[in-house]
Amino acid sequence: MPWSGCADGESRARHATALRVPVNQGNMPGIQSTFLAMDTEEGVEVVWNELLFTDKKAFKAHEEKIKTMFEQLVLVDHPNIVKLHKYWLDVKDSKARVIFITEYVSSGSLKQFLKKTKKNHKAMNARAWKRWCTQILSALSFLHSCEPPIIHGNLTSDTIFIQHNGLIKIGSVWHRVFANALPDDLRSPIRIEREELRNLHFFPPEYGQKADGTAVDIFSFGMCALEMAVLEIQTNGDTRVSEEAIARARHSLDDPNMREFILSCLTLNPDKRPSAHNLLFHRVLFEVHSLKLLAAHCFINHQYLMPENVVEEKIKELDLNMVMAEIRREGRPGAQWRYSEVSFLELDKFLEDVRNGIYPLMNFAVSRPHALPRALSQPQEDPQKAKTPTPEPFDVETRKVVQMQCNMELNEDKSQWHLTLLLILEDKLHRQLSYDLLPTDNSKDLATELVHYGFIHEDDCEKLATFLESAFHKHRSQAL
Repeated sequence: MPWSGCADGESRARHATALRVPVNQGNMPGIQSTFLAMDTEEGVEVVWNELLFTDKKAFKAHEEKIKTMFEQLVLVDHPNIVKLHKYWLDVKDSKARVIFITEYVSSGSLKQFLKKTKKNHKAMNARAWKRWCTQILSALSFLHSCEPPIIHGNLTSDTIFIQHNGLIKIGSVWHRVFANALPDDLRSPIRIEREELRNLHFFPPEYGQKADGTAVDIFSFGMCALEMAVLEIQTNGDTRVSEEAIARARHSLDDPNMREFILSCLTLNPDKRPSAHNLLFHRVLFEVHSLKLLAAHCFINHQYLMPENVVEEKIKELDLNMVMAEIRREGRPGAQWRYSEVSFLELDKFLEDVRNGIYPLMNFAVSRPHALPRALSQPQEDPQKAKTPTPEPFDVETRKVVQMQCNMELNEDKSQWHLTLLLILEDKLHRQLSYDLLPTDNSKDLATELVHYGFIHEDDCEKLATFLESAFHKHRSQAL
C-alpha cells in the first residue's frame, strides 16, 4: 500500500461501549436488547442493538452470508434514514448474536411527538406536515429506486423519528432485507407478523404475501401521513385501531388535496397506489423551489472545493452597503436589496439545515436506480466455487468528504512529484495522506485505490478523481 497517512485520533474500527441504559428506538421486531451506547472513537451517543440466535449450528452455517449482508447494509446512506454504523458477531456456547450499532435519534419517535402536540391542544401546522411528508418520501424514493428495490416493510409512527430541528429519519430499514435474505432455519428471531395490535392498521391487506412489493410502504406512509394530519387516530379504548376510526380521521380532513393525497396511498389495490417518487409531484407537496434553496444545494454539493470557513471569509470581503439585487420599474421607484439587510447567522443556519437533509430537492430529481450491493439483491454463488486471488478490501469508509485540499512538490532532483492530500470528513475528522507519484499514475486509479483501502466513501471517488486531475494539470503547468 503506497499511500501513507494519519488522522486526528482516528482508529479504523468503530468502537462502542454499551451503557446498559435501555432506549426505545421504535418498534424493531426481533431485537432482544436495545441500549444507549457511547462511540468512544467519535465521542457521540449511538444505539447498541442485539439480535439473538438460539441455534448456534444453523447460525455458523450461514455466518458468512450474515457478515456480507451487514457489511452491505452499512453502505445504505441517506440523510433521512437512521444510519447503521458498524456490526460484529458474538458466538458463545450454544448461542450466537449479532451486535450492530445504529445512529441515536435523541428527540424520540413521531408518535411521541404527535402525542405531546395533541396534549398541548395544538393543531398540526400544514407547512410542517408537508416538510415531514417530503422527507419521508425522499427516503422511501431512495430505497425503492435501488436495483432491486429495498422494501422497508415496517414503517409506522414508531419507526419514524424527528429531531428537534425538524429533521425526519426512518429507522428499522435493515429488518425486511434481513428477514427476506435469511434461510428458514434462521428466521425465528425475525418476527414477520406484527404482534402489536395497535400498529396493525399501518399494514395493507397484502402484507406478508409472496407478491407484495414497494406498495406496502406507500400504504404505511399514507397511514403515517393521516396520523400526522390529525395528530391521533382515536381508538375508543380498543387495542386495535378500527376501520371506523380511520374513516372518521379521513373525513375530518378539511383540505381536499390533502385528503385525496392520503386516500391515494390507502387504496386497497396495491397496483393503483402511486410510487414514492410520483407522490413528491402531487399538488399538495409540489412547489417550485426558491433560488435560495437551489443555490444552497449547489453550495453544499461543491463545498469540498472551498475552504472550511468560506462563508465567513466572503462576508468579511463584502461592502455591506453594496446592492446585491434590484428591481427596476418604469415610471415609479424600483426596489433594492443591500447586503446589510441579510442575516448571515440565519444564512449559516439555513445552510446547516440543507446539509442535514431537512430541505431535500427530490421534486427535481429524476427517478434513477441506485446500485444496490450484491449481498442485498440476488442469492450469491457458493463461495467455495467462486474463489479468486483478489485480496479482501479494508473496512468500508461510511463518512463523506466535505472538503479537499492538495499540494504537489517536486523532489530535490526534480524527477518525481510528491502529493500531499488533506481530506476533511463530515464529522470534522482531518485525514492527511501522502504519496510519491509515478509517471504511470492517473487520478481515477488513485481515487479508486483510496476507496479500496477505506480512506474515502465510494460515492466520493468520482469527485476526488476530478479534483486530483485539476490539481495535476495546475501544478504541472506551473512547473513548465
